[in-house]
Amino acid sequence: MSKLPVFTYQTRLSVTPEQASCLDAYAALHGLAQRTLFAKMRAGVPLNELKRSFLRRFGLTARQFNAIRVELEGKIASIQERRPELIEETKGRLKRAEEAIGRLEKKEPGSSLLHQKKRRLAILRTKLETLLADQESGQVRLCFGSRRLFRKQFALEENGYADHAGWKKDWQAERSSQFFVLGSKDETAGNQSCQAVAGPDGSLRLRLRLPDGLGGPSKHLVLNGVRFAYGQEAILQALSASRIVTAQTKTGKLVRKREGSAVSYRFVRDRSGWRVFVSAEAQPVALVTRRLAGAIGIDLNEDHLALAETERFGNLVRIRRLGLNLYGKSEEQAKAAIGDACREIVRACTESGKPLVIKRLDLRKRKAELESVDPVRARSLSSFSYAKAISMLKAASFRAGVEVIEVDPAYTSVIGAVNHARRHGISSHQGAAYAVARRGLGLSERPSVREAVVPTRNGGHVTFVLPVRNRTKHVWSFWAGVRKRLKAAHAAHARSGANRLPPAPLSPKARALGATRALPAEPRHANRRQHCSADVLDDLPW
Repeated sequence: MSKLPVFTYQTRLSVTPEQASCLDAYAALHGLAQRTLFAKMRAGVPLNELKRSFLRRFGLTARQFNAIRVELEGKIASIQERRPELIEETKGRLKRAEEAIGRLEKKEPGSSLLHQKKRRLAILRTKLETLLADQESGQVRLCFGSRRLFRKQFALEENGYADHAGWKKDWQAERSSQFFVLGSKDETAGNQSCQAVAGPDGSLRLRLRLPDGLGGPSKHLVLNGVRFAYGQEAILQALSASRIVTAQTKTGKLVRKREGSAVSYRFVRDRSGWRVFVSAEAQPVALVTRRLAGAIGIDLNEDHLALAETERFGNLVRIRRLGLNLYGKSEEQAKAAIGDACREIVRACTESGKPLVIKRLDLRKRKAELESVDPVRARSLSSFSYAKAISMLKAASFRAGVEVIEVDPAYTSVIGAVNHARRHGISSHQGAAYAVARRGLGLSERPSVREAVVPTRNGGHVTFVLPVRNRTKHVWSFWAGVRKRLKAAHAAHARSGANRLPPAPLSPKARALGATRALPAEPRHANRRQHCSADVLDDLPW
């Protein structure tokens, strides 16, 4: 199986009323057939019998039925694959919610916040019971048209509906608002049911095979002048990749077959009309980075991205902080901001010729944090899409030929705070990015100090003695003990109220350590980084 990523590009179609009516009818037939197929599959009817009956009942071609089946099986598989993660995530949220309720019962026994937390706890318990029951029975719950729109019928006025008929009209339109056309690498132009041909002016001409069940005068719908503002060249490459090759069968017979790139289409109707999404396998890109040059590590946070660049021996060369506060932004604005940051990071990798090292994050732990933090931080955490940032980073890196190295995130924040932050005069997040870059190069993670001096949020620092290391055990067992002491130090710092006071001056020993370990390329900024704000950090040289 190919490991090349599949990229999807979209554009809006310019269609006549007759063409739009034809697409509406196709989407309605597609939606009805898919919902019926889901009901029959749940009833246990064999798939071979379903295919024969569906071809006659709905007037579909075999390829169109396969598209409906593949799309439906993909939805079912994603639900089944996601269910164990949802169970563990819900358990984590339950634990955090119970801990938060226990704290509130001691501090604010009659508060409204405690009441809301208890309601939230009941909802989580019900959700967990449902997930466990579905997993045991193998049942899959699939709502065609989205659960959000389905629930709007129970609060019509709040959602802008005058009566139930208005909601039902939108509900039926949403359930029949798109259809999928499956591609294959052994078909002409990567697809049998929808074929794209490049015109003399550079635009595409789509020839869509219509189901026989529509009963129209023509079996095909032709859409001219289709242009993609982004991805046009990639689509043309996928269309031209088709070729005839000669292969040998197991019996030794030579046969000729077509090979190329599969091109799939999805037609979607929204309030402004019809759009088409084209998915094609990306073409291989030569790498422009190499590990012998060093690495660039990145630490993802809810309000910024911290970067650290090393040379081949793992010594710190440069640091950077990219502000990325997505709180209050729409989904499209957030995607645009993340995309700009990804392009900036990839540009730095291509200019330096160094691969990008990222953490292999467990997003379940991130989501479980929402139950135990204050509302402001919870909104900030939920606004930043870690999965979206990672996927966009990988996509941008692939297009630019930048190698992406994924490493285990265990204890990188602790290593960055203890080993690198004070030593190099950088923030704890930049220290974590530095630790990630060194781990990507396979370098040592031994402790570099005996007494840890870790920066705090208000510009101060906490100090504690590191535990004795047992060299018969893995170094991560040592960092597990360091993390316990670091958490205890931060908790004591918060209880004393020192996190709200101006930072205390550093001891002469710590000042000397920071001065001797400052970065050679920019020593005059080393002390500034210890206490400067986020806005000032953005202005420091890369």
